[in-house]
Amino acid sequence: MSEAVVEVKNLAKTYGNVKAVDGISLSVARGEVFGMLGPNGAGKTTTVEIIEGLRKADSGTVRLLGMDVSRDIHALKERMGVQSQHPALYPNLTVEEIVNFFRTLYRTSLPASEIIKLATLEESRKILYRNLSGGQQQRLSVALAFVNDPDVLFLDEPTTGLDPQARRAMWEVVENFHRIGKTVLLTTHYMEEAQRLCDRVAIMDHGQVIALDSPRRMIEQHIKESAIQFKMTNYPGQEVLTGLTGVTKAVKEGDEIILYTNNIPPAISALLELASARSAELSELFVRQATLEDVFLKLTGKRIRD
Repeated sequence: MSEAVVEVKNLAKTYGNVKAVDGISLSVARGEVFGMLGPNGAGKTTTVEIIEGLRKADSGTVRLLGMDVSRDIHALKERMGVQSQHPALYPNLTVEEIVNFFRTLYRTSLPASEIIKLATLEESRKILYRNLSGGQQQRLSVALAFVNDPDVLFLDEPTTGLDPQARRAMWEVVENFHRIGKTVLLTTHYMEEAQRLCDRVAIMDHGQVIALDSPRRMIEQHIKESAIQFKMTNYPGQEVLTGLTGVTKAVKEGDEIILYTNNIPPAISALLELASARSAELSELFVRQATLEDVFLKLTGKRIRD
């Protein structure tokens, strides 16, 4: 691995009786897009805010761009871009005024027109922030993190609230930043986002990193089967489904059932026979390859949306 831009060792942060961050260690290489994946409350945002110098850790060390965050945060602010999850921007300023205000906070900055274009808000540059849609506000929030042309970019749930088209446009922005050799650390709970953008992903749950690798290797390591997903009336129970020919594991999440198998034809045949024998109705049945969602489900016993 190339030079580490972020180095975290034994990081811990507790709020009352809650261990928000519980002994995390990880590193992010220069030029890497590194994702922290997990549900709300997993500790992602707290970890990132400690790395950014916005919160103090109870214990552990953080180095960013070769400097100690606890001692050199003022020098680091010039070299990092930060998009927060809940930005507090001025409601009575226009898009253009907000961008120009943020530009004054740095000694060097990108042109305002470039930032506004990045947010795809050219036609809304004279619109007050409070009159923007939620998706427009989110795009502006992310674009402001690029104002100082940072060496490392921190994005906290960057596409939350965006429609699918806007989300993909934001992915392209991150990919372009990555393409010129810059480093990105992002948090997300969108599996597709993590699989598309990230060179490596840390899956977090209850303040701990429970898996860390590239999305492809993580899937190959933990899930070697294909998934048969469907809904079924007269649910026969996990033990019965696991006992079907070709099925290695059965999981029920809400009204969705997932069977994992290394041999799809006999598994589907056995499922159809079971449904017929029990007069059970199958619906929304399809076969897919394993995803990070399946990895998270296997490691935690729940879907990431929970």
